[in-house]
Amino acid sequence: MRGLVSYSLYVFCLCLALNGAQAQEPEIMIEDILDSPEIVAEEQETVVVHPDFEPYSASNAVFWEQFTEGWRERWKASNAKKSGSEEFSYIGRWAVEEPKVFPGLKGDKGLVVKDKAAHHAITAKFAEPLDNTDQTLVVQYEVKLQNGLECGGAYLKLLTEDETLHAEEFSDKTSYQVMFGPDKCGATNKVHLIIRRKSPITGEYEEKHLIGGPRASFNKLSNLYTLVLNPDQTFEIRINGATSIAGSLLDDTTFNPAFSPPKEIEDPEDSKPDDWVDEETIPDPSQASKPDDWDENEPYQIPDPEAVKPEDWDESAEEFISDPEAEKPEDWDDEEDGEWVPPLIANPECEDHGCGVWTPNSILNPKFKGKWVQPRIANPDYKGPWKPRSIANPGYYEDYKPADLEPIGAIGFELWTMQNDILFDNIYVGHSLEEAEKIGNATYIVKFEVEQAEEKASRPKVEEPAAPPTTWEQFKEDPINFSIQQTKMFYTFFQRDPIFAVRTYPETAAALGIAIVTVLSIFFGTLLTLFSSKPSPAPPKAARESETKAETETVAESADATPTETSAKRRTKKN
Repeated sequence: MRGLVSYSLYVFCLCLALNGAQAQEPEIMIEDILDSPEIVAEEQETVVVHPDFEPYSASNAVFWEQFTEGWRERWKASNAKKSGSEEFSYIGRWAVEEPKVFPGLKGDKGLVVKDKAAHHAITAKFAEPLDNTDQTLVVQYEVKLQNGLECGGAYLKLLTEDETLHAEEFSDKTSYQVMFGPDKCGATNKVHLIIRRKSPITGEYEEKHLIGGPRASFNKLSNLYTLVLNPDQTFEIRINGATSIAGSLLDDTTFNPAFSPPKEIEDPEDSKPDDWVDEETIPDPSQASKPDDWDENEPYQIPDPEAVKPEDWDESAEEFISDPEAEKPEDWDDEEDGEWVPPLIANPECEDHGCGVWTPNSILNPKFKGKWVQPRIANPDYKGPWKPRSIANPGYYEDYKPADLEPIGAIGFELWTMQNDILFDNIYVGHSLEEAEKIGNATYIVKFEVEQAEEKASRPKVEEPAAPPTTWEQFKEDPINFSIQQTKMFYTFFQRDPIFAVRTYPETAAALGIAIVTVLSIFFGTLLTLFSSKPSPAPPKAARESETKAETETVAESADATPTETSAKRRTKKN
């Protein structure tokens, strides 16, 4: 029986050991794997591969710029003064360089704004003016905000082919046809689309602003902006290849002001007649004076006359008392800090009842009327709000084709920004959306994937939490307490879901099972022992007499023999 108990305890310990070994096995495997060069390489600093930049040939483009060799011959920076100002001039510097933040392709350069809080202006003329009559216009370029953008613009302008374009230097006075790109400052946060149109009636230009332009991307990666003006008078703006907004230029609710002026306008010479009554109400003449019973001195609230002081209210006790446990700070100086006064605390004697001077609650005064104001009545002479009469708009015209822009001779950046290192690259102007998409796939997508990898590699690594101690480790630390706690948890879950309890605590279930089997074995073994100890039944009489005779002979034979003689010797001597 003791062997069975020892065996049960042995199995119990074996189960715990096996469980601990299983828990430790993955750790050993991980350590073995970490020794391999492949994983060690992954643990080291991530190295992002930067493919070499290869120029792209856009054969059908009106203007295509990747800022390769010879860019200085195509671009001209301006140092002109802003119109109407003798203080501000375009002193901002420009450079062509590779990005410093999350670089993409090796050797890929872009046009960079170099100075903070400065006015920048630069332009590049087209080989031939662009004529967009009855054609699709596509403008596409990349913007990389290496230092973010808190306040400033990153838009470009398509400049009109006129005398202002060929002035000595590019400035805000230079006429343009389209302004397109991101802008952010204060409440402004969007992609601008502004189209300048000339009135055939007045000869004056007017800027048509897109209403509700899409929000720009202000991360530090390259972002691709695409504008499409179609000959069917529709437009589309894409950001990173996805359409952000699209609509019709002929929709009066899309641009402000609309491309076609209203047919009627208010008569600027019309004025409101002197006898026009536009007051909807007037003071009631029948109640011109305050009633005699109107008392303006009645207060808004009064003490509740029905309030009764509670019987346990103690007015002799203070609601707050000095803290008896407070002590004067050691560094307190009465001359500099004044006389020290202990802080007040709620009177502990007033926890169950009120203390201090009792005052009734306030209620609204039923006699309150406030300051008297003469009542008003509907004005019998009221004619409604006045507005000038409408007349035919002398400046009205129908702009059927706002997408047919005037000839465009150059592209330019005229910016003010609080952040520097804004980079522009892969500027395309042409008539083919398909070509612009191919350019984006061949240049932007490849670059963006590398930049994303750089951005991901720069993120701080999050340390993995330490693995919790294994079951075997917990058992070794405190075997008795661990076993008690495991048994309690197993019993709690077993009452609700036995299967879940066994799956969650298999070692406890096994140990308890062995203990139960051991107890049952001891119990049934004891019963078997008790039953097997009863006296056996007496043999038959003949058998008993035979056994008695044999025993007598054996005793007699033993009495004749010498203590040192063997049975063989005794038989020989007798014969």
